[in-house]
Amino acid sequence: MCDQEYFEKDRQEYEARGLVTRKQFGFILGAGVATMLPQVADAVAVTETDVTVTTPDGAADCYFVHPASGTAAGVLVWPDIFGLRPAFRQMGKRLAQSGYSVLVVNPFYRTKKAPTADAGAATPIDQVRPLAQSLNEGTQMTDAKAFLAWLDEQASVAKNRKMGTQGYCMGGPFAFRTAAAVPGRVGAVATFHGGGLVTDQPNSPHLQAANTKAQFLIAIAANDDARSPKDKEVMKETFAKANLPAEIEVYADAAHGWCPPDSRVYNEAQAEKAWSRLLALYEKALA
Repeated sequence: MCDQEYFEKDRQEYEARGLVTRKQFGFILGAGVATMLPQVADAVAVTETDVTVTTPDGAADCYFVHPASGTAAGVLVWPDIFGLRPAFRQMGKRLAQSGYSVLVVNPFYRTKKAPTADAGAATPIDQVRPLAQSLNEGTQMTDAKAFLAWLDEQASVAKNRKMGTQGYCMGGPFAFRTAAAVPGRVGAVATFHGGGLVTDQPNSPHLQAANTKAQFLIAIAANDDARSPKDKEVMKETFAKANLPAEIEVYADAAHGWCPPDSRVYNEAQAEKAWSRLLALYEKALA
C-alpha cells in the first residue's frame, strides 16, 4: 500500500546527521503543512469543525469543512494509511475553499481516534499496518453508506447535485467501493497513488466501481506502474466496456505518496497537476 522506504530513508538521513529525532521529524512534517499547499485562487470563506458520525460499528471522528454560505456538492475523502491528520485537514479545507462540502474521515475509528499515526507520514509503516488490516470490503461499504448519509443530512450539502469521493493510497479502493455502495448518489471518483485497485478476485474494487454511473480520475504513481504495469490497461478496458468516463494516467517522476504535503515524496508540481484534474472532474461530474 505505502512505500515506507521513501519515508524511512529521509528520516534515517536526518537522524544520522544529528538534525532531528524520529518524533521531531514527524512534528516538522506536520508543522510545515500549512505553508506547503498553494493558496486557492478566489477562495470562498469556509466553516470547519470536528464532527462525529454514527456508523453501524460505532462513532467515527471526522473533519467537516464547507463554504460558509449556500450549498455545495458533498465530497467524501478517504486518507492514506497514516490517517486523518493536519495534512488531510489542509487538503480538505482547500477543497472546501474551491466550493465543496468536504468530510475527511478517520477510517480507523473502530480502533483509535485521530491522529492514528504519531509522526504523520513519517510514522514507521509497521505501526499503522495493523490498522489497515483491521478493515475489509464489508467495513468499507458500510462506512461509505453511513458517511454519505451523514453528508446528506447537512444543510450545506446540495441534495440536487451528485457527490464525489476521493482516496489516497489505501483509500483508493475505499473510494471505488464508495461508488459501488451508493451508486445512485456518487457521480465522481478520484484515486491518487491508490493501492490494490485491481485484483484477480471477483470483488476487485475496479470491477465493483465499473457497476456504477460515476466518472473517474485515476492518478497512478510512476513506481506503482513499474511494479504493476498491466493495472492501468485493465482499468482502461474495464471502464471502457462499462461506458464510464475514466481519465487514467501515470504521473511521471511521481512516487507512491506524492500528493499529501507531509509526505517526504511530496511532488508539488505533480500534486498540483493532480489537483487541477480533480477540480476539472468535479466541475464536470458534480455540476
